[in-house]
Amino acid sequence: VQLQASGGGLVQAGGSLRLSCAASGFTFSSYTMGWFRQAPGKEREFIAVVRWSGDNTDYADSVKGRFTISRDNAKNTVYLQMSSLKPEDTAVYYCAAHGIGSYYSTRSYHFWGQGTLVTVSS
Repeated sequence: VQLQASGGGLVQAGGSLRLSCAASGFTFSSYTMGWFRQAPGKEREFIAVVRWSGDNTDYADSVKGRFTISRDNAKNTVYLQMSSLKPEDTAVYYCAAHGIGSYYSTRSYHFWGQGTLVTVSS
């Protein structure tokens, strides 16, 4: 099982980035997928989730209206489009495959990617 996140980098406040997470080693299309982030000195937090079919999504209040999660099951990839970025969005972003339990808890996710760093400068 592998989840390979990419697309992070340095961006100015107000800018945009698109993160990708390529999955392999499991039946991607059967899994609900989530994005989390972890800022220095803070716990990993839920950002967004997309159901296996792609037609049902949810977001943390802190990113609602600015971030969009999507997936392409033909490409085994989940995306996170981030717009109107703020310095407080600076974190390592992780994708994960949901197992059982709450979509908002890290403990409910089976598989995790290695993370990609997003830095937003003011």
